[in-house]
Amino acid sequence: MKITFYGAAREVTGSKHLLETDNGKKILLDCGEFQGKGLETRDLNKALPFDPPSIDHIILTHAHIDHSGLIPYMYHNGFTGSVICTNATRDLCSIMLADSGKIQEHDTLTFNKKRAKKGLPPVEPLYTQADAVACMSLFISVGYDRKLRVDESISVKFTNTGHMLGSAVASIEVRTANGVKKIAYTGDIGRPGNRILKSPEPFPQADILITESTYGDRLHPTYVESDEELFNVVQDTCVRKKGKLIIPAFSVGRTQEIVYALNNLYNQGRLPKVDTYVDSPLSVNATNIFRLHTECFNKNIKDVMLTDPDPFGYNSLFYITSKEDSMKLNDIKQPVIIISASGMMEAGRVKHHLANSISNPNNTVLIVGYCAPTTLGARIGRGDKKVSIHGVEYAVNADIRKIEAFSGHGDYKEMSDYLMCQDPSLLEKVIIVHGEYSTQLAYSKHLESKGFKNIFIPDKGETIEL
Repeated sequence: MKITFYGAAREVTGSKHLLETDNGKKILLDCGEFQGKGLETRDLNKALPFDPPSIDHIILTHAHIDHSGLIPYMYHNGFTGSVICTNATRDLCSIMLADSGKIQEHDTLTFNKKRAKKGLPPVEPLYTQADAVACMSLFISVGYDRKLRVDESISVKFTNTGHMLGSAVASIEVRTANGVKKIAYTGDIGRPGNRILKSPEPFPQADILITESTYGDRLHPTYVESDEELFNVVQDTCVRKKGKLIIPAFSVGRTQEIVYALNNLYNQGRLPKVDTYVDSPLSVNATNIFRLHTECFNKNIKDVMLTDPDPFGYNSLFYITSKEDSMKLNDIKQPVIIISASGMMEAGRVKHHLANSISNPNNTVLIVGYCAPTTLGARIGRGDKKVSIHGVEYAVNADIRKIEAFSGHGDYKEMSDYLMCQDPSLLEKVIIVHGEYSTQLAYSKHLESKGFKNIFIPDKGETIEL
C-alpha cells in the first residue's frame, strides 16, 4: 500500500493525497483546488496527475475549497465514485461548490475578453455551476463517530476536529493480507474552546498519522484577548477615526465567528452604534446551514441561545445578497463594518470594498485568517505600500490590523496537544502536510519533543510506502 501527495505538500493549498491499496483500490483523501498562485493556478488545477475515472472513492475531511474544490472538475472528467464525508460537510459543499462553479464561469468570461483583445482563442471554465450541482449525487454523508463500511476491504469513521462546521479526522481501516492497517488523516485541526463549535475530539489510535501544520511555528492569542482586540479595532476605526472597517473573511466559519463575537458585544451593550453588513450571498446561505447543525455547537453558544435564539443576528446587522445592494455600500460615508469574502482577498466582493476603502487612512482592513504567501491578502498583510486590485494600482493608506486568534487552525501547541490522543510509540509513521516547508520543519521539532518519531515531510508528487 502506498500514498502519493499531489497537493498541500510543503504548501498550504490544494489538498490531494492518493492512497492506493494492495488490491488496486484508489482512494483520494480530499480533492482541493490550488488557490492564490496567480496565473499558474488554473494550469495547476487542470493538470490532474491521475485519471478521474480510475478513482474509486474520495474521502473528504471538510468543505473548504482548498480541500473540496476540484470534486466538480473530477466529475466533469468522468469520476463516478463516491464522495464520503460528514452530514454538515455535505450540506456546505452543496452551496460552496456551486458558488465556486459560478466564480469559475465569471472569471473565465472576464479572462476570455482579455484573450480576445490579444487575438487568442477562448478557454473553458475549469467547471461550471451545473457540474457542481450534478456532482452532489455522488456524496454519501455519515454522522460523527459512526463507522461506514466503504467496500469489502475499507471502512472509515469521522471524528470532529473543530476546524469548521462538519470538519473531521478520517480514520480509515484497510484490510490487507497482513491484517488491518489504520490510517488517520486529520484534515485541518481547529482550536480548543472554539467560539461556536465543539472542541476537537480524540480519534482512534492509528498506525499511520497524516496531519496538517499551517500554524506549526506560532502560538495564537486567547479568544478573550482577540474579542477585546476586535472591540478595540471597531472603537478605533468607527468611533475615533469615523472610518470604515473592512473585514475580509471566508464565508463559511470565519464570517460566523466574527458575527457571533460582534453579537456578544451587542448583547453586552458594548458594540458602538454602527451598522454591520455581511456582504456575501454564500455567507448568508452558510449561516442558514449553521443554524441547521446545532449538533456541532458547543455548550457556550447553546447557553447563549437560551436567551438569544439567533446568535448570528442583531438589530444593526444586515445580510446583503444582491449585487445592487452590495454596490450601494460604496456610497456610505458614515462609519460602518463590512464583512465580505474572500478571506485571502483573491476574489469576491471584498476586492471592490478594498478598492473603495484601502487608500483612506481613516479606514481599517482587519485580517482575521491565514493568507497564502502569493495572495493579495498576504501582500497587504506584509505591508506593501501599493497593491493592484482589478488591474488598478492603489496606495495602501488604510490601517492594516491582524487578529490571528480568529483562525480556524490550531497553533503548534494546540495541534500537538490534540495529537496526544494518540500513543506516539504505536505510530509507524507521522506525515506532515498542509504547511509551508519552513513551518513544517519547526512543527516537526515540536512533535519530536512530545515523543513522535519517524516524521516525514513529503514533497509534491512524492510517494511513501505504508
